[in-house]
Amino acid sequence: MVSSFGPRQLVLALDHAVSFAREDFLSGPSNDAALTLIDRWPDWPNRVMALTGPEGAGKSHLAAIWSEAAGARVLSGKLLGETNLPAAFATGALVLEDLEPKGLDERALFHLLNLAREENAFVLITARAALNTLPVAIRDLASRLRSIPAVALTAPDDALLRSLIVKLAADRQLSVDEPLVNYVVNRIERSFAAARAAVAHLDEEAMRQHRPVTRALAAELFRDATA
Repeated sequence: MVSSFGPRQLVLALDHAVSFAREDFLSGPSNDAALTLIDRWPDWPNRVMALTGPEGAGKSHLAAIWSEAAGARVLSGKLLGETNLPAAFATGALVLEDLEPKGLDERALFHLLNLAREENAFVLITARAALNTLPVAIRDLASRLRSIPAVALTAPDDALLRSLIVKLAADRQLSVDEPLVNYVVNRIERSFAAARAAVAHLDEEAMRQHRPVTRALAAELFRDATA
């Protein structure tokens, strides 16, 4: 007898790509304001805007949606000092992803903000912490960062996490029921990243043990976890 899990073993040998399409973004109270900002572009209160919030809150997905709409190039905050900044503004729009204190090139960031002003370009910055909390030594840079309007994303609520888990399971061709979804939601941290990790863990263990994805399996995997 051929196991029903057999055909999917080949699929699961590959990474599951995360879709950053607009239609795949799940909205809720934690990210409605940020999504509204992205959707109202180019009618922004300022040409340089920031999205801030914890890891897995949806900042990168929103930045990808905006990048597609605005034709923006994407630059990692870690590569600021290694980038030809004038070339980065070739399309008149730029995403500066994951700006963080560690390894921050202050002069490059100051130069980028000055170029954005000179080019009248749009810039979307994503960061975990509020920009005015970045410990920068250049006073003019600190002043610029304080003046950038920001929209904060918060951790997703239970309803959004449930919807996300159902979607992630469907992406992996998994069938999940309400008791299973509720059990997992009550035992993971409130983040998109945790939901993705939980679904991946369930899928991998189901394949390894040749079992369906059920609440019983979830109980074995997450019984010691706390919400």
